[in-house]
Amino acid sequence: MREERGAVAGPLVVSEPYTLWGSVGGDVFVVEGGKFYLRGAIYGNLHVEYGGRVHIFGNITGDLKVARGSKVIHSGTIAGDAVNEGGRLFIDATAKIQGKTKTLKGETKVEPTHIIPGARRRDERPD
Repeated sequence: MREERGAVAGPLVVSEPYTLWGSVGGDVFVVEGGKFYLRGAIYGNLHVEYGGRVHIFGNITGDLKVARGSKVIHSGTIAGDAVNEGGRLFIDATAKIQGKTKTLKGETKVEPTHIIPGARRRDERPD
């Protein structure tokens, strides 16, 4: 597995197992055979093509596009939209998506956030 620390100039194409602990200035494309673990930041969009696998622990300032035949586990932060165009997208309870989550095709699962019985949300007023 290849690991990268520090800043990488984009666009970046991932076609092998790859862990990023730094940042990418531009778009990232994960193609067939690519397994991408994002533990840093992407200052652009993330495109996961057919056969690509991704686990997001970090931040994406743009959009996430999940194509047919790909798989994404999202546990980080996306500033834009998450669009599933036919792949498998799993959104962890700890994940944040500031844009919209759209499923055009494929399977999108959103893990429910845990609610403690009897607890109030911050915006709720006591009776």
